[in-house]
Amino acid sequence: MSDIGRLRAARDSVLLWFAPARVQDEGTTPDYRFSLANERTFLAWIRTALALIGGGFAVDQFLTDHLTHWARLVLSLGLLAAGVACTLRAVNHWVRCERAMRLGTNLPVSRFPAALAVVVAVLAIAMVTVVLAGWAG
Repeated sequence: MSDIGRLRAARDSVLLWFAPARVQDEGTTPDYRFSLANERTFLAWIRTALALIGGGFAVDQFLTDHLTHWARLVLSLGLLAAGVACTLRAVNHWVRCERAMRLGTNLPVSRFPAALAVVVAVLAIAMVTVVLAGWAG
């Protein structure tokens, strides 16, 4: 597929985020239990995103005496960025799974959960390092 074809496919996918009724035009209606399970998964991703965003704000607002400005900035922006990515990925994954179920194809695979886990682990290690350095200093 050409670059223009990939861009069009990405654009069409994003447009489906805001017009989920168009998804219903494809394939056949899956068992409602599967659609509801897909929605619960979406909501779990949104809860994860909210926790990451809340953690980003908490680091920025409440660790003012314990961390340097740059450490707070890097950690809070990392958590906020992970929350934004998780939010966008949630809706993208929901649409892709709904389409796959309607078309009777395999559910889409994703590296995003592993990437998110690595980002959160790196941020957690950075936070532990900064906290330990603050206690030692």
